Amino acid sequence: MTKQRTAKKTALKDWHRADIKAALEKAGWSLRRLAKHHGYSSPTTLTIPLMRPWPKGERIIASAIGRSPAEIWPSRYIEKYSDPIRIASEKALEQEAVCA
Repeated sequence: MTKQRTAKKTALKDWHRADIKAALEKAGWSLRRLAKHHGYSSPTTLTIPLMRPWPKGERIIASAIGRSPAEIWPSRYIEKYSDPIRIASEKALEQEAVCA
């Protein structure tokens, strides 16, 4: 008797906070400078997406490092087609990239 092997799905893993900060630094940004650049009065505002979902902040950070939010936080976007708000956000981001 032989065992059938089933393909295991690879778990998509979110980037570590330190990796996100390092990518920002390589791109010439810090979370503080990026927050100020986008008009936030609190320089720590963009630390929120590092701890919990916040689509607007995720898009700002992802744009600064040239990635999509889904690449950085795949666990937050795995079921993106079931959430109309995220779909609209992704479409808006794609249109911004095309227009820029």
